[in-house]
Amino acid sequence: MSKIKIAIQGELGAYSHIASENLFKDAEIKTCTTFEETFEQAYKDPNYKIVIPIENSLAGRVADIHYLLPKYKLQIHGEHFQAVEHNLLCKQDANINDIKFVRSHAQAIGQCQNLINKKKFKPIISADTAGSAKDLAEGNDKSIAAIASSLSAKIYKLKILEKNIEDEKGNVTRFLIMGKNIEQPEFSNDKKFITSCIFRVKSEPSALYKCLGGFATNQVNLTKLESFSVKNSFDQANFYLDLEGHIDQPGVKKALEELGFHTETLDILGVYEASTFRQK
Repeated sequence: MSKIKIAIQGELGAYSHIASENLFKDAEIKTCTTFEETFEQAYKDPNYKIVIPIENSLAGRVADIHYLLPKYKLQIHGEHFQAVEHNLLCKQDANINDIKFVRSHAQAIGQCQNLINKKKFKPIISADTAGSAKDLAEGNDKSIAAIASSLSAKIYKLKILEKNIEDEKGNVTRFLIMGKNIEQPEFSNDKKFITSCIFRVKSEPSALYKCLGGFATNQVNLTKLESFSVKNSFDQANFYLDLEGHIDQPGVKKALEELGFHTETLDILGVYEASTFRQK
């Protein structure tokens, strides 16, 4: 049996890699430099799924993803909530007194300010956490540390100076599993589902109010609603929406029909089982 093919943004050891391993055991992982390259991989090759971070409990939504969703129109097959635990990594022959600089992704730097300020480290912004660990391993400078996962330490043979250095515990990133093919589960009363879509409102008074009215009258709960600007325009906005329910449920179907009546464009990104993490 052939391995499942997964494309991620970032180097091996990234939190996307950890999420992928938790979702798909022994998957074939392809690393991509950018989020767009990751989306392109699945768009060009339907054999690939992608595991993409969309939002973080501390930092909010992940930049760029909302603009790539309508561009490539990949289908959401599922969601996964991954705990993020940052570690301070260094060369095997270094110790805490050697460290003068710390390298990582901007979000990871921002999430570990207490330690950075306490030790008076100078931050170096990098493209991703695992890439920082890889660069550290390939270099010879003992004065640089990296903030990354414990998996990165294992892969790149680095020493963990301190574990769980994030300022706030309970740091969680929500990932989407996406692919080019439609994979929609059948509705079942004993399961919870999420339906995701992107829409653009008409440029008229009360447009958004009219779009959302159908969810209220049909008692459909929205778990997320975010706006982002249409390219090169301040006049209109696209909206990303997650709702509780399956598209085959009468209330959801009626609400989406009303939404479509009041929008210029409406794309259903996917119907998938809600993660059990939501029940906590």
